[in-house]
Amino acid sequence: ILLDIPPMLPVLDGVVMELQDCALPLLREVIPTDKVEVGFKDIDAAILVGSMPRKEGMERKDLLKANVAIFKTQGQALDKYAKKNVKVLVVGNPNTNCLIASKSGSIHSQENFSCLTRLDHNRACSQVAMRCGVSSDKVKNVIIWGNHSSTQYPDVHHAKVNVSGSEVSAYDAVKNDAWLRGDFISTVQLRGAAVIKARKLSSAMSAAKAICDHMRDIWFGTKEGEFISMGVYAAGNSYGIPEDLIIPSPSRSRTRPGNLLMDSLSTTFHGPTSPNSRQRLVEERDTAMDFLFS
Repeated sequence: ILLDIPPMLPVLDGVVMELQDCALPLLREVIPTDKVEVGFKDIDAAILVGSMPRKEGMERKDLLKANVAIFKTQGQALDKYAKKNVKVLVVGNPNTNCLIASKSGSIHSQENFSCLTRLDHNRACSQVAMRCGVSSDKVKNVIIWGNHSSTQYPDVHHAKVNVSGSEVSAYDAVKNDAWLRGDFISTVQLRGAAVIKARKLSSAMSAAKAICDHMRDIWFGTKEGEFISMGVYAAGNSYGIPEDLIIPSPSRSRTRPGNLLMDSLSTTFHGPTSPNSRQRLVEERDTAMDFLFS
């Protein structure tokens, strides 16, 4: 089900044709719509990809106000029309917009809401894999801390790399501590900006792949002994993170009959978090909540 604003319906028709032409074996029907009662009716999963980007000359407060209007509407529609256990993934300006959506209804548990950190996670895995000369699936248990921005901290202290059939720590596999503590971190932090500089557009294919990875792990569970990075609701955590934020943390998902659970591994890991990231998210939260409830 593809939901967009009325002026974009002709574009959605083109997307429908492309989906049909892909001849995807699992695809049965595509419904383009501009009506929230159609877009959110009885859905199991919602991927909220639309958010207003910051434009030249725009104050951050104005950007937050515009996005509050978008995600308040979508949060209320989820509350009214979607299944009670719907799993919601927020992609654009993910941390604060996810919090807005989760605060805009009363039915759904905030644990059903998460935001996209998987693109940063995948970027970190790929950088380590390329450095070690292995494929990216040989790298696991990377952690992304902090906001989805240049203040994030990609952490490989718990990461493992499978080299010639044997799992070793990322530090032992890379054999270059200076790179892991320097260029590796800055490369992941600034990767989005580098993509925009090169192609004049934001990440597209890699973001779509990250969305698929994120939702697959929620739905089918993470592999035994592995965890991934996703932005989840901060409550009762041991990281020193203020309550009532959506913030990345090492997470795993597990399934039960008729129910899907996401666990933040807050009792196991105590990672470095950026005070700048935390402060920015707190300020964004407070400003957004003022708009949301005014």
